[in-house]
Amino acid sequence: MKLAQAQTILTDTLTVFWGEWLDLRARVLQIAATGLISPLIYIIGFGLGLGSALDRSMKPSIGDSYLEFILPGMVALSSMAISFVGTTFSICGDRLFSKTFEELLLLPVHPLSLFLGKVLAGILRGVMTSASVILVAILFTGKFASFLNPLFLLVLILNCAVFAGLGAVVGLRVTSIESVNLYNNFLIVPMSFLGATFFDPKTLPWALKIIVYALPLTYTSLALRGAAYDINQFPWFAIPILLIFAILLSIVGAYQFSHQRD
Repeated sequence: MKLAQAQTILTDTLTVFWGEWLDLRARVLQIAATGLISPLIYIIGFGLGLGSALDRSMKPSIGDSYLEFILPGMVALSSMAISFVGTTFSICGDRLFSKTFEELLLLPVHPLSLFLGKVLAGILRGVMTSASVILVAILFTGKFASFLNPLFLLVLILNCAVFAGLGAVVGLRVTSIESVNLYNNFLIVPMSFLGATFFDPKTLPWALKIIVYALPLTYTSLALRGAAYDINQFPWFAIPILLIFAILLSIVGAYQFSHQRD
C-alpha cells in the first residue's frame, strides 16, 4: 500500500511539474538571464575590483584568488534568489492575480505532490539561472571541471530545493506583493551577504558564527567551494544539513497545501 501511494505521489508530482514546465519553456532564456545581473555585478565589483587589492595582501583559504573564492558563492546566491523568488511569485500570482490557484487545490492529488511539483519547477529555474553564472565562472577561471562535476551539481540542486521549498511556503502565506518584498528584504537579501558568499566564516567571532551557520546558504557556499577547488576541504556535513532543511520544508509545505483555503 505504501509503495502504491509513493508511486501515485510521484506521478502526481510530475503532472504538476509538467504544467509548470509548459509555462517555463517559453521563457527559458529570460529565466536564465534574470539571475545573472546581480552576481555579475558582484563578480566585477568584488572579485575584480576589491579582489585585486586583497590578492596583493592575502591569499584566500581556498582557490587561487579572491575572484575564484567568491565564484562558487555567486552560484549559490543566484540559485537561491531565483529558486525562492520564482516559486513565490508563481504561487502567489496564481492565488492573488489570476485566481487559478483554487483549481489547483481541487485536483485529486496528494498535497505533497502539489508542493513537490512546484518545488521541481523552482529547482529548474534555479539550475537554469545558475548555468549562466557557471558559464561566467568558467570563462573567468578556465576551470571547466571545477564547476561541472557531480558533487558540485548535487549541492547546487539541493540548494535550489531548499529555497524553492521556502518560496512555496512563503507563497502560500503572503497576502500581497508587498509581503513578498518584505520576505525578500529581510530574509533573502541579508542571507546573500551573510551566507559565506564573500568571506570564510571560520574567521568570524563566535557570536557571528552562530548566526552565519544557522543559514542554509552558508553550507551551500562552503560545499560548492570544496567541490570546485579542493575535495579535501569539502564539508560533507553540508549535504545532510541541506537535506534536513528540504525535508522539513516539504512537511510544512504539504501541511499548508492540505489546509490552504483561498
